[in-house]
This record gives sequence, C-alpha cells and structure tokens, in this order.
Amino acid sequence: MPITLPNDLPAFDILSDEGVMVMSPGRAAMQDIRPLRIGLLNLMPKKIQTENQFARLIGATPLQIDFQLIRMSEHESRNTAADHMASFYRPFREVEATGEKFDGLIITGAPIEHLPFEQVTYWDELRRVFDWTQSHVHSTFGVCWGGMAMAHHFHGLPKHLLDAKAFGCFRHENRAPASPYLRGFSDDLLIPVSRWTEVRAPDVDSRPALKTLLASDEVGPCLLEDESHRALYVFNHFEYDSDTLKDEYDRDVAVGKAIGVPVNYYPDDDPSRAPSNRWRSHAHLLYGNWINEIYQTTEYDISRIGRIG
Repeated sequence: MPITLPNDLPAFDILSDEGVMVMSPGRAAMQDIRPLRIGLLNLMPKKIQTENQFARLIGATPLQIDFQLIRMSEHESRNTAADHMASFYRPFREVEATGEKFDGLIITGAPIEHLPFEQVTYWDELRRVFDWTQSHVHSTFGVCWGGMAMAHHFHGLPKHLLDAKAFGCFRHENRAPASPYLRGFSDDLLIPVSRWTEVRAPDVDSRPALKTLLASDEVGPCLLEDESHRALYVFNHFEYDSDTLKDEYDRDVAVGKAIGVPVNYYPDDDPSRAPSNRWRSHAHLLYGNWINEIYQTTEYDISRIGRIG
C-alpha cells in the first residue's frame, strides 16, 4: 500500500519517480481502509529534503500511511519558502487544539545541539509536544537532537559536547537481536553520524527505563528504546541520502570551516570519488519494523489512543 501525500508536495513526484507507491488524498479517501496516521515534526532547516528522506522510508511498507507535516508554532523557517510552509505544514498549537491523534510521530533533529536545551527558543513548546505524545500518539521516534531532547525531558539524560565532530559512517553493534525493531538486522552495521554532541553509555545504563538496542565503540549509543513512554530515540542518521554527508562536507569546506573528511564514507577516504550508500537496507528495516510494530499494537479506533483501559 502507498503513502498518502498532497499531489503538489515535492516528495510526491520525487518518490513516484523512485518507484515508491504514493497516493493522493482524494484517491486514498475512496479506499475502505484505516491508514496509519504518521506525523513528522520537522525541526530541520532544509524542510523539503527531510520530508523526502522520511517519506521514502515510511512509504516503503505494505501499509497505507497518512503522512502529516507539523512545525513549531512560533519558529519561522528561514531556509524553506513561506508558501511551502503555509501549504503543507500545520503549527503544533493547531494540531493540539483539534485533539487529533496519531499512530506514530517522528521528531527530527535540529542544528542547535551546541545550546543547552533550556536555551532553545521553542523549548517550552517542545516539552509540551513531548507530554502531548503520551495521550495523543501511540509511538514516537525521536531522531538525533530530537531524540536527545526527548530523553532529557523524560529521563534527565544529559548530552555532552564533543571536542571534534563525529562525522562519517561508523560501525555499530546489534545489542538486542530479539528486539522487534531490529528484526532482520545484521550483527553489526554501518550508520551515518553527524553531530557535535553525544549521550554516554554510563548515563544510559544508569537509567533502567532506557534499553540500548544499537551502539558503537567509537561514537557511543545509537538507538534506545523507552518502553515506558512508547518511544525510540536514535542519535544517528539512517534516513540520510547517499550524498547528505558530502553536501555537509562541501558546504563547510566552501566557507573555510575546519572539518575533517567524513570517516569511512568516500572510497579510500578520497572526497573526489562518489560515496556509496551502505546503510540503505538497514534504514528501510528499522523504519519498516517501527511501522509494523505500530500496526500490530495501535488501536483500531484511533480516538482510543492514549486511553487507559
């Protein structure tokens, strides 16, 4: 089954050209089926690129997905056209006011990791989002800074600044092969990493409510399960396109920033050569497993999400 997207959302044509099954809202309404309602709270500056990346992954499952785009209420995007934001995004306060519910919600990262959480301009509203998920979302997936922020809110998990950016593709170990979220995963795998902060294994291990599913000896914990809050937190970037790290590297080189060549990314670490994607299959496995787990456990009557008993 396809993912439902507005016909004029850029991702509609991009994913159609890639062979991903997409469907317009009008056509979806003609089918006698309850789609899974998945929201994307997009905190990234390049909104369209991020939409494409996540829509590509959650649209590859056999289930019909109703994909909804959400933004912070007062924060204005400076990198995405205002008409795109007005046409396709709703502010969180509007979503909150309607009382609508979601089977799943993805909260992206944001390029503000150098700031203490409490200094982020929309921190108070984001904390409200986190609390709202407990009564209005069946399963939440926090990505990179979004995952760190959610784990900090619910568990006081600290983030630590790194002396140098963790940048490149790093090997990770499968620490929980029996987890339904890691069904089909290899014992070890390569995952793109791009961050100036980290969470540390001793901090995670001291919080029994958090379970480490994937971790790296080089860059620390990657994927945590928070069963008590029906959430996953991933600190690295399964969703990245083949050239995302290249774009980040080229951007920093162009403005004279000190940046190392991304580790284990280019063939022979040579930036003049095209990188190859060695994480795509695990990206589809992870998000496909998440969607499948939602499908197996969510309420058929979506209005019952968040109710007890």
